[in-house]
Amino acid sequence: MQLSTQLIHGGISEDPLTGAVSVPIYQTSTYRQKKLGQPGDFEYSRSGNPTRQALEALIAELEGGVKDFAFGSGLAAIHAVLSVFQPGDHLILGDDVYGGTFRLLEKVFKPLGLSYTMVDSRELSQLEAALTDQTKALYLESPSNPLLKIIDLEKSAVWAKKHGLLTIVDNTFATPYLQQPLRLGADIVLHSGTKYLGGHSDLVAGLATTNNAELAEKIGFYQNAIGGVLGPQDSWLLQRGIKTLAVRMEAHQKNAEIIANFLSNHPAVAKVYYPGLAEHPSHNVAAKQMRGFGGMIAFELLDESQVANFVESLKVITLAESLGGVESLIEVPAIMTHASIPKEQREAAGIKDRLIRLSVGIEAVEDLQSDLNQALLTNITADNS
Repeated sequence: MQLSTQLIHGGISEDPLTGAVSVPIYQTSTYRQKKLGQPGDFEYSRSGNPTRQALEALIAELEGGVKDFAFGSGLAAIHAVLSVFQPGDHLILGDDVYGGTFRLLEKVFKPLGLSYTMVDSRELSQLEAALTDQTKALYLESPSNPLLKIIDLEKSAVWAKKHGLLTIVDNTFATPYLQQPLRLGADIVLHSGTKYLGGHSDLVAGLATTNNAELAEKIGFYQNAIGGVLGPQDSWLLQRGIKTLAVRMEAHQKNAEIIANFLSNHPAVAKVYYPGLAEHPSHNVAAKQMRGFGGMIAFELLDESQVANFVESLKVITLAESLGGVESLIEVPAIMTHASIPKEQREAAGIKDRLIRLSVGIEAVEDLQSDLNQALLTNITADNS
């Protein structure tokens, strides 16, 4: 079955009781038990819900995993995955990870005894230098947030297995439509379902999938024990969003390629980060392991002082956190999504104050280009006057 078909018909795509082509929203907290101590497939909706189960079956199938777990947010999914580690364990992670991931490690897990080292995870030499006897996992984003770094996932997973480490990949920017990390050797794949999977900026969700039965048992335990599960309404919305993922991702990346080239040739723009550009340092790696380059772009203005004026001058593109919706969203990582990372650490990783992250939507690309151009030209004119 082709992936675009699998997005629509994969997992539990219809109601087994009635044949409804949309799995119903099972808005219930508990289930009748016919005999004492002998519950059926479901007993309490924190532990399992038919609508959530349909979503989890779909994601597991799309990612090539044995089991998926749906959570109330991406960070709730990351929290459950990190909970499988013990005090004294050490992780290696990329130096430009999402600010919420950094905050969770630094403020929640570090005080509990979990340590980490941030490196440029594209470089195996840096991974080797960070390795300790206590290292248990390699945590990657590819493409990374916000610098669009591309990690060779297959090589990284081989390196991790050589050292007895788990490989965890946040696949939010790529989605399973463009990249399937478990098939490249990863052990756990994470998503903020809020983003491209939902696709309409109307829900918050997180997903964790594994191809390892032992890990699945552990993650499932923490999903139930911590309790940050995804409710049935959002599970239904997310499954509905996934049905159009293929057509949306094709539209996102078609627009993104045009916008990336436009920005690359604009006199007010200093640098563009987009893996679809031939000059991107990991363009060939992205072409090898992805079926497209996605809809995310980062870029720097020549004049840092004009960043606020620029993003506030946009009329079609919305200044807001998040990404992956049908509408284009723009943000400044140093002030918004990555503000929780100390300034010195941000800048060392390349997240400068003049860096802007753009989630390219599926609007008419001419309107997006015109909007960017008028905001850029307004600021060039203002700066020169």
